[in-house]
Amino acid sequence: MTTYLEFEGPVAALETSAAQASMAGNSAEAAALAERAQRQLKDIYSRLSPWQRTQVARHPARPHMPHYLARLFTDFVALAGDRQFGEDPAITAGFARFNGRPVAVIGHAKGEDTASRIHHNFGMARPEGYRKAIRVMDLADRFGLPVITLVDTPGAFPGVDAEERGQAEAIARSTRKCLSLGVPLVALIVGEGGSGGAVALATGNRVLMLEHAIYSVISPEGCASILWREGSKAADAAEAMRLTAADLKNLGVIDQIVEEPVGGAHRDPDGAATSLGEAVAGALDALAGAPLDRLRMDRRAKFLRMGR
Repeated sequence: MTTYLEFEGPVAALETSAAQASMAGNSAEAAALAERAQRQLKDIYSRLSPWQRTQVARHPARPHMPHYLARLFTDFVALAGDRQFGEDPAITAGFARFNGRPVAVIGHAKGEDTASRIHHNFGMARPEGYRKAIRVMDLADRFGLPVITLVDTPGAFPGVDAEERGQAEAIARSTRKCLSLGVPLVALIVGEGGSGGAVALATGNRVLMLEHAIYSVISPEGCASILWREGSKAADAAEAMRLTAADLKNLGVIDQIVEEPVGGAHRDPDGAATSLGEAVAGALDALAGAPLDRLRMDRRAKFLRMGR
């Protein structure tokens, strides 16, 4: 059953009517209504506001790490634990093949239903998750394997236990490890890219972002509560924060926008995976053969330029 967002009301009405016409045996009317719905969907998604894009990025059916892992990679072997404290299911990390090429894969795991979302802490990693990511990046560096990261988190977990175990230090070390890698790092913003919890895995040579993903220093709700002391102004905050892919491309924060299927990745997860795979292949090909020092130098220069 399709979950419609509030602004998709006209599409919901047309698709419901098309389904009813089809059940009644009126295939011609059903086809006409379905075509109108598709045109309406395309029109709505061509002019989404930043807050509407935030809703799309958070859609409950939006594909997450397991979907892309299954469709873009083969022979995946996960590594568990940070060798210091324990295992954090909010981050999945290991080694796989991408188009036959050995790579390291690291990403936030949000979960697909209520039980799994609770298990994965909604993709909000604790320090051991970032230390696991560092461990995998160390191994990738040692064996000369490109690193691909999939970023999809509201932010790092802000709980007392995470702070007690050095959350800020773990995020800083993960960011530093990204910057110091002597292998290509391609970061993919596939849903929510929230704060330092996202940057810790997104400091790459190439940062690719799905068309309806968001990437920001804080959530719109958090920004609104700080600026206006009122979370209901989240839509205004989203407008001011410039968190959309188009805004971030103009600002030089990301390198490439990856087009999503009409209506968002949740309407055609396989189509979204195909587009993302083509973009990753292009990025890796462009970075192949680059000297190690050049990879480090270009990566650092890229992030130092931001904000100038």
